[in-house]
Amino acid sequence: MTGERDCDGGLRRARQALRAGQATTAERVLRELDAQRPGDAACLALLGAALLYQERVDEGIAALQAALGAVPAHSPDPVATRIDLARALRAGGQFTASREQTRLVLAQQPHHAPAWLAYADTLVDLQQYAAARVAYERARLCDAEQTRVARSTAALLADDRKGSEQLFREILQADPAHVSALCGLAALSLAADRGRDAERLLRHALKQSAHHPLIWRGLGQVLMSLGKLAEADAAVRRLLLIEPENPQSWITLAAVAVRLLRQEAALEAYKRAAQLSPGEVQLRMAIGHLLKTLGRREQCEATYKAALRMDPGCAEAWWSLADLKNYDFSATDIAAMEAQLARTDTRRAAAAHLQFALGKAAEQRRQYPESFSHYQLGNTLRRLDAPFDSGHFEQRCRRISAYFNAEFFARHAGCGDPDAAPIFIVGLPRSGSTLIEQILASHSQVEGTMELPNIINISHQFDDMVPSRDGYPETLATAPSGAFTTLGARYLAETAPLRTGHAHFTDKLPNNFSHVGLIALMLPNATIIDARRHPLNACFSAYKQHFADGQTYSYDLVDLGHYYRAYLSLKDHWDAVLPGKVLCFGYERLIADPETQIRRLLAHCRLPFEPACLAFHETRRAVRTASAEQVRQPLYASGVGYWRHFEMQLEPLRQALGDCLQRFN
Repeated sequence: MTGERDCDGGLRRARQALRAGQATTAERVLRELDAQRPGDAACLALLGAALLYQERVDEGIAALQAALGAVPAHSPDPVATRIDLARALRAGGQFTASREQTRLVLAQQPHHAPAWLAYADTLVDLQQYAAARVAYERARLCDAEQTRVARSTAALLADDRKGSEQLFREILQADPAHVSALCGLAALSLAADRGRDAERLLRHALKQSAHHPLIWRGLGQVLMSLGKLAEADAAVRRLLLIEPENPQSWITLAAVAVRLLRQEAALEAYKRAAQLSPGEVQLRMAIGHLLKTLGRREQCEATYKAALRMDPGCAEAWWSLADLKNYDFSATDIAAMEAQLARTDTRRAAAAHLQFALGKAAEQRRQYPESFSHYQLGNTLRRLDAPFDSGHFEQRCRRISAYFNAEFFARHAGCGDPDAAPIFIVGLPRSGSTLIEQILASHSQVEGTMELPNIINISHQFDDMVPSRDGYPETLATAPSGAFTTLGARYLAETAPLRTGHAHFTDKLPNNFSHVGLIALMLPNATIIDARRHPLNACFSAYKQHFADGQTYSYDLVDLGHYYRAYLSLKDHWDAVLPGKVLCFGYERLIADPETQIRRLLAHCRLPFEPACLAFHETRRAVRTASAEQVRQPLYASGVGYWRHFEMQLEPLRQALGDCLQRFN
């Protein structure tokens, strides 16, 4: 009896270890048990699962086959063991044998969801995609947790993240290998900006089902968020083999193509999705945004208007027309927006879009007080959904300054990848960064790759090393010798799919001004340019811009002023500890003397002067920012001092900016 109790206890420990993903621990316990009781079917079955988890396929097959052979002839085959064997055979390339194992299970238990999953995976390997889709759907319908998964997914779509997470975790407590719950939790992790957690969950799900479309769709999105663009593209193309008629597959492909700067391919993917889902207005909006990026102004405007005909309540379409900058709102347009805003069922996000669009319409008519009132109401609505902690941001900037001191850089001299290809353009949004990129991208040696998230993702990796997720920059101290060289090489590898052979490429994510020190460590020969604009113009331009996401400080004039001061203070710090590293490139000076300033810009980038840089507006390339229309025009001075039209309304901003205004007088 003692031996049996020990065996039972060992099996429990092995199962617990395997449930926790500790396959090597489970294997050790099971090897000890197998030595005590050779040929025990339960022990061999678990051992096979542990080996399969470690991708030791041949050993796993042998253990699982031995487990099935150890079962007495009068006993039914253990279903879980046979399914594990099917997975092992599939992983070993024995697709027909794998299919036969799952058919044996389904013949006995036709409503067994894991068996349908394993069967579907094998059908994909056999390139029987239509049959595989049917099998995946059978797996969903046979899932005992189907109702709870539907509730969890509905909560997620309704932005009830807490409720959704609780339901998904309840499912996983009962079944840690539940594919839909793992995918749901991954979606929640991605929404919370925990991309690495999401990838870990999805990789675990792949051990349960190698080809499930839900997993690969999630992986495409997660890998894209982590800057692993080549992997994301491969993930989505796998997905399309299985689900070519699912519009979501094409939407994911389009999103990846946008990040890979394949704008034409993205446009075609969105058009394919729209063909499959002709009533989906958001697909029309996505097509319109891409047409804007590609500079097809008339088609873009027509597409936004088509979206409004499909859904007169599509407030985003009104703002998108306003964001074209030169769209002339008619009295009929204004009346339609006001009527939509007056509806009691207009959601807060839609109301914000309408307020910003009406602000632009009033501004066009030089009705500046009315215009500002609309912008203020729109920002107030946005701030309700995304408040900004100005004090925390200012404290973080002080921490960055304190950490990246002159002694720190002296201690790390010589580290980093020496490649000089990257040109970083930092600063505040709406300060001329897109214009600088357009000028540089007009040079024969420079490729414009727009705003890249890779540096931010690396900083988040160090943030996430502490429970508060606020570990950067102090956690850099834990980085081993050579880590910054590795990180520099990683950045170059991740951005390689965006480049087509030019000697240099741009990364114009404005918020990287916080990470100049990290960039200097990783890529010591990279060029850095600070896009600078008069603070009242820069801040007000941000205030009246309905950013898609990320610029939450722009919803309040006082927050804007404090943010600008923190940015300027941090920029002064970089000038002190990295003298000459960052070029301050002023928008107003560029307008006043273009050739002199462009020559200065190119000299900082160690590039010879080329006349095409003066004719930057003639360069045909995709531009994805709010300035897409402006940079396709020659330089104009109307934006200089524009804030004076709103001088009285901007007094809180002036007060918040304080003495930093004196530097621009």
